[in-house]
Amino acid sequence: VQLQASGGGLVQAGDSLRLSCAASGRTSSGYAVGWFRQAPGKEREFVATISWGGGTTYYADSVQGRFTISRDNARHTVYLQMNSLKPEDTAVYYCAANPYGLTWSGYASSDEYDYWGQGTQVTVSS
Repeated sequence: VQLQASGGGLVQAGDSLRLSCAASGRTSSGYAVGWFRQAPGKEREFVATISWGGGTTYYADSVQGRFTISRDNARHTVYLQMNSLKPEDTAVYYCAANPYGLTWSGYASSDEYDYWGQGTQVTVSS
């Protein structure tokens, strides 16, 4: 499966953005999809993830209550709605597909995600 992330940009603190992750290829398979981000000089970190059916979602504590992950399987697309953005949200955001299913112990681990998109830059100015 191939993933294409889009929707990033330059915004001010408090603004909103919606990222999209479009899948192509073996989209009939039941993949969970997650978002990760990497800021300059920092390690990549988990942001949010959603199960194939959309009934299960997990969020990092740093974005809980501000970000919402959703998916439209008919359009093979996963979204990340980001509200109340902060300068510390500045990073390259990547979407990734997990073919194994979400587990309590592994949903935030990048090792569980086999397919990655190219990333989209989000910059939040203060």
